[in-house]
Amino acid sequence: MKLALDWTPNTNHTGIYVARAKGYYDDVDVDLSIHSPAEDDYETTPAKRVATGEATVAIAPSESAISYHTHPDYPSLTAIAAVCQCDTSAIVTLASSGIDRPKKLDTKTYASYGARFEDHIVRQLVRNDGGEGDVEIVTPPKLGIPNTLLDGTADATWVFVPWEGVQAERDGIDLNAFSLDEYGVPYGYTPVLLAHPTTIDDEPELLARFLDATRRGYEFAAADPEEAARLLAETADGPGLDDESFLVESQRRIAPAYLSGGEWGRMRHERWAEFVAWLADEEILQTIDGDYMSAGEIDVGALYTNTLLGGTDRNG
Repeated sequence: MKLALDWTPNTNHTGIYVARAKGYYDDVDVDLSIHSPAEDDYETTPAKRVATGEATVAIAPSESAISYHTHPDYPSLTAIAAVCQCDTSAIVTLASSGIDRPKKLDTKTYASYGARFEDHIVRQLVRNDGGEGDVEIVTPPKLGIPNTLLDGTADATWVFVPWEGVQAERDGIDLNAFSLDEYGVPYGYTPVLLAHPTTIDDEPELLARFLDATRRGYEFAAADPEEAARLLAETADGPGLDDESFLVESQRRIAPAYLSGGEWGRMRHERWAEFVAWLADEEILQTIDGDYMSAGEIDVGALYTNTLLGGTDRNG
């Protein structure tokens, strides 16, 4: 079984590395290989790896599920679990820039990851705060994006606060962070685990076993962030993993986001539906040819499933 990560290993992924280190995948007879997008310098997105059969499961934002449900040339990928229950990402600027709210990003530069809906979401965030949404978009190499604020090539970018935000704190860099929900963007789950519909239909037992072991890993990480950080450092390879104090602090920050009511992975229909409706209302939801879509053209219940998590509800 192949898992495609969305980024080099970090604390979003800790539960997976814990599960592997603790033998949870062995317990359920899952032979898991983990692949970083740095292997091909981010040439292929994790979602596309699943769509083309290169990977069994991918970590990606919920927009990827929505995007593949509007793409005529690829299968409609389905989210099978939410890695985090609350959004820990934000649009950030340097505090020294004076850009202390989204509307001040008008005429400024945003460093984009090139995701399909990303730039539209950022521009709408600016408009929601009273700006025009007149933001210049640049797409630097992905691993260099967090540094664009420091080197002056961009005024803002999108980061995970428990990772890049903590790194900035430790380096004495003050950031302004604009969370999406604070400015009227009902953002979906990020990240989620995505699977191919054929795999869900043909190998549900494999996916259910994988999710059960992964759940145990994230529950462990939520309960013992310090030990989880140590296991991540010992078993993963990537930037930032050799700094023990940073890793522990990042793990402590993100640990509360893993679970909701003590439960990992389960997704709410209302949250998916609200995000899809917002994308449609703001004319962000489009076909790949640029035609606007209504929320009714997306089967929200097909974007995700909870059944592989051990429950009986597909869309609960």
